[in-house]
Amino acid sequence: MAEDVMQVNHRHVIFTIDEGLRVIFQKHRQLLKRLMDEAERIVQEWFKKKFKLTPGIIVGLHTFGSRINFNPHVHMLVTMGGMKENGEWKTYDYIPFPMLRKQWQTVVLKLIRSHLNEREKKEVQHLLQKAYSANGEGFYVYAPKQKGNVKVQLGYIGRYIRRPAIALHRIEEYDGQKVTFKYHDKNDGQEKQEKLIVEEFIARLIVHIPDEQFKTIRHYGVYSRRIKTLCKNLITAWQKQVRKWIVKVKKTVRRRKWEQRIKEQTGKDPMVCPHCQCYYEYKGEVCLKDGQLEIKHAKCEISRACLERMIYNFTGIKKTQTQQKEEAPKRRKEPVKEFSQLRLFAV
Repeated sequence: MAEDVMQVNHRHVIFTIDEGLRVIFQKHRQLLKRLMDEAERIVQEWFKKKFKLTPGIIVGLHTFGSRINFNPHVHMLVTMGGMKENGEWKTYDYIPFPMLRKQWQTVVLKLIRSHLNEREKKEVQHLLQKAYSANGEGFYVYAPKQKGNVKVQLGYIGRYIRRPAIALHRIEEYDGQKVTFKYHDKNDGQEKQEKLIVEEFIARLIVHIPDEQFKTIRHYGVYSRRIKTLCKNLITAWQKQVRKWIVKVKKTVRRRKWEQRIKEQTGKDPMVCPHCQCYYEYKGEVCLKDGQLEIKHAKCEISRACLERMIYNFTGIKKTQTQQKEEAPKRRKEPVKEFSQLRLFAV
């Protein structure tokens, strides 16, 4: 994400809903996409009405809270500025999110009413009324200002938007019948534990599995997949025309290779041997197929023999060349499913 977006300041915005409305979105999951669309529309309309700009917006949907409970809320990455029709980029560092709270509340309540039939609306009317009365300033919208290096910000926010319902390190114990996990209670700021029977723990997890073909991350504005390249080209053309580089645009026609990324992060070339300073050369590759390590490619017989020794060291199983030749036609017929790989480099 940090490589795809504009290298400008962004704001991480979180749109939440009233606790009593969560059960409605859990029952009517088709509303979750509209929830993302409406959150984006509020921000984009404000930019267009106020400044006639098109911002870049990436929206991520989280359906979970800290206790793995169903708590749908929208995370948004918003550019602090936008593009004019002529391709000029205009920076703007203020969005009145407190003012947007009331708009967000109105939009969510209208969204629910417009997609439920009369019987369903009667069933949830008390929840809608309570959500309106209990939130006089509107539903909570959190938008802290980001400071520091832009790329570091984008990396942090991107990982946060993409994170799963529960991290593995939060699961502290499983005794065969119950699962104990820790969570951060935002009400009092304390770290707490919760113990659930395994069926209830699984039930809490699977409710967060997205429906088939549902995209939990969506792109809007200048980040829309249909016009992203066009917008970058317009900005680049405008910058050349006025000879004024306001925004440093990262061109992503060709992504950086893993060697380049590691070299930038560590300052060391991963393809150079740390002992003799000679350059590595690719010789072959081993992949995991049907639970067994098999040679996917070897550049020569010496490389093949070396890979066979590596497999033997890992598994203790040694295959003869005759066995491998017999299995070769099968490997050509069936596509290899690569779950993990070992690569051989020679100095």
